[in-house]
Amino acid sequence: MKARLPDGYGKQNVNALMQQAQEMQDQMQQKQQLLKEEETKASAGGGMVELTLRGDYTVTAVRIKPELADPEEIEMLEDMVGAAFNEGVRLVNEKSEKEMEAISGAFPGLANLGL
Repeated sequence: MKARLPDGYGKQNVNALMQQAQEMQDQMQQKQQLLKEEETKASAGGGMVELTLRGDYTVTAVRIKPELADPEEIEMLEDMVGAAFNEGVRLVNEKSEKEMEAISGAFPGLANLGL
């Protein structure tokens, strides 16, 4: 004897799942846009160099303490600016991952697929 489900039963579940996936995708796209516009600050050298960048990795501000402007310290200054930028990129990526995981928590790995 075969068990029978009511007509349309499986289709309703699939449709509900597809709708939920579409809503999740819409939420993720909205969050990605917000993250692109959000600013993150990062610093290096104990706060001697500070960068502000947006989620699209655009640097919007660079602040360098005046005592670092010594011409003999240019190489160190350049290294600190690079370190501050790299830290900013890491923080933006970390924040983005957390936000996408919060949305796609029911479907682990989905954020990495761009869905």
